Amino acid sequence: MRRVRIWAFLLIGLYVSLTVLAYRYQERLIFFPSKMPLNHTYDFCQDYEEIFLKTQDGAELNAVHIKQAESRGIVIYFHGNSGNISHLIHVANLFSSKGYESLLVDYRTYGKSTGELSEEALYSDAQLFYNYILENYNEQDIVVYGRSFGTGIATWLASKNNPSKLILESPFYSAVALGSHRFPFLPVEWLSRYRFPSNEYVQHISCPIYIFHGTNDEVIPYEAAKKLYESMATDHKKLFSIKEGGHNYLQDFEAFKKGMAEALD
Repeated sequence: MRRVRIWAFLLIGLYVSLTVLAYRYQERLIFFPSKMPLNHTYDFCQDYEEIFLKTQDGAELNAVHIKQAESRGIVIYFHGNSGNISHLIHVANLFSSKGYESLLVDYRTYGKSTGELSEEALYSDAQLFYNYILENYNEQDIVVYGRSFGTGIATWLASKNNPSKLILESPFYSAVALGSHRFPFLPVEWLSRYRFPSNEYVQHISCPIYIFHGTNDEVIPYEAAKKLYESMATDHKKLFSIKEGGHNYLQDFEAFKKGMAEALD
């Protein structure tokens, strides 16, 4: 009996330690930034302007504004939780091919951007970029686009403004729900400082919403996108299921291409 008690105490101690570590270092489980030197020159093979916006707390936020001689509008793009905007040449080319300018955003600690991460700071930064676009565009000409992690920010932004469309590629239902799926042995609901409740924000969006998700996605399950879609009260919504698509490279599938042609029509 004593041996059983010892093992029980050890397992409890191990679990408590694991929980404390998960809480303390959760940003390392969520964010995988790739830094870029400030003197790096982006190679988008088309006309662009690099911009820096300063936040109230002193962060410097970097973005690339892809230009068009004549445009149908502009897409503000929030990428996933890894890499940076230097990896988004194919994204810029997609939007340009549809006649849109684009603003490709790097979060705090990503690329050339600086600052301390927090959920509220990421929301505030997104609004700052949206306000930058509003200096030259009307809201009916703005499309908000989020991919993977970026869908949480894009959904919030669309709920606080009135863009023409919201496009979500590989979205989650909420960050807490996704964390609970990935780490079912941890009390994620209690631990998480990053909640991104997209399921709540979509209830306050009035523009059309387009969702793209691969049925074989092993990072964010297809069921998460379906659940998010079904939770939306609006009738102005569409879910494009990319059969056999994973989490990445959806742009290679014909269903994605056709759906994007419709979403950006």
